[in-house]
Amino acid sequence: MSGTVTLDPGSLREAFSHVPSGVVAVCAEVDGERVGMAASTFVPVSLDPPLVAFCVQNTSSTWPKLAGLARIGISVLGEVHDTAARVLAAKTGDRFEGLTTETSDGGAVFVGGASVWLDTTVSEQVPAGDHAVVLLKINEVRVQPDVEPIVFHRSTFRWLQA
Repeated sequence: MSGTVTLDPGSLREAFSHVPSGVVAVCAEVDGERVGMAASTFVPVSLDPPLVAFCVQNTSSTWPKLAGLARIGISVLGEVHDTAARVLAAKTGDRFEGLTTETSDGGAVFVGGASVWLDTTVSEQVPAGDHAVVLLKINEVRVQPDVEPIVFHRSTFRWLQA
């Protein structure tokens, strides 16, 4: 097979970058403060029961703050969120700088202008190499049908075009 490379982290990262994926913000309020992160490994899982999943690095310092909460907001980021996705993915600084958010009574935090808001609860975490697969039960959903999603592909953010 032409183009075959070794299975080292760099070549795998390159190969995985060719798979387009949606980008979500995973956010909640923790002790009165908004805590959040970006994930580009989000996937719908099941209609009955309603489940979604994303993957998180085992080295994440943000996920342990969110993992035990009763409610976590998932915002499917829209076309206007390329900067927001970078800020939410940053290791330092205010991850909510320039973002409008809404917090539910249960503490889930949602990003304004997103195409979908999912109020979720962690159902299960499955170890998967250097990541964990986080399975989330959907409690509530809100859809903004006029907002187009942003897509992460080949290490950059892209927009869908009709």
